[in-house]
Amino acid sequence: MSLPPWLATQRDALLAQRGHAWLLHGPSGLGQFALAMALGQAWLCESPGAQGACGQCTSCHAIDVHAHADLTVLMPETDMIDRGWPLPEKAQSDIDDKKRKPSREIRVDAMRETVEFAQRTSARGQGKVVLVYPAEQMNAIAANALLKTLEEPAGDTRFVLATEAAHALLPTIRSRCMAHALHWPPQQDVLQWLVAQEVAPAAAQAWLRAAGGRPDDALGLARSGADPSAWMAFPKAMQQGDVRAVDGWSPAQTIAALQKLCHDLQVQQAGAAPRYFDARVLPPAPALPLLARWSRELMQAARTAEHPFAVPLMLEALVAQARNVLHSASATAKSPS
Repeated sequence: MSLPPWLATQRDALLAQRGHAWLLHGPSGLGQFALAMALGQAWLCESPGAQGACGQCTSCHAIDVHAHADLTVLMPETDMIDRGWPLPEKAQSDIDDKKRKPSREIRVDAMRETVEFAQRTSARGQGKVVLVYPAEQMNAIAANALLKTLEEPAGDTRFVLATEAAHALLPTIRSRCMAHALHWPPQQDVLQWLVAQEVAPAAAQAWLRAAGGRPDDALGLARSGADPSAWMAFPKAMQQGDVRAVDGWSPAQTIAALQKLCHDLQVQQAGAAPRYFDARVLPPAPALPLLARWSRELMQAARTAEHPFAVPLMLEALVAQARNVLHSASATAKSPS
């Protein structure tokens, strides 16, 4: 998939600047990983042009098939698997033998292998690139292992760290990088891009709203197979306590959707425009203190969403909780003054 135009513009601006370490940061869904990969591919390309990598040379092909000798992509093992990047042989063996589960953080042993990679001679003579994403998933030990190499890389090694939570990085990591905040793209540009990705115009509008304006998240929702009309019906379903609305959802997905509903009701109660739902489909907003308490309860539930004791029971409890909160507004509206 070609780089969206708003990312291509940022890529070109970054390639025109010097620096051996970049920190790409901003809210999730804005394309941090895609922009980081575009930079790495351009740095390693054998025939780079004004618009980055050529996409045709041996180096570009090696990156496309995730087999470039001078590129190390450092991600949590769960992300590596999801994105189709090969794991180190030892890690893959341990997971295959069920000695452990794939890690959700960037492990220190993977970081040490990356530091060793950065000290080796370039295989293709175009330098080396280390891509770290999401950088906030480095634990303190892994981050400290990177510091010296990040400050004084051997040879022509470049780093690009991409993150959705720059505040979670060690200050010493942030200070060694040139920072770039990803731009929010214009809504019309994103809608045109989604349509170009074979998303129907009406669905593109619905999913972009559901994603809070984040292009990558909107595309992910569009390709999930979900019905966009079901998203717009979600608030009413929660008001009615209809657990069928979350049939097939994971607890994490359900909590995320409820948090968006809670957010929109809070901003609506405060007199602002909702972000994730059309105002016409939102139920009456409960009082702000009740919504604040519901928000805290959802945050608490999110901590155990990956390991629920019983998924159906958790979903029923979440929907019942939402119904109780939303009915409080109706009860208040009907009570005599």
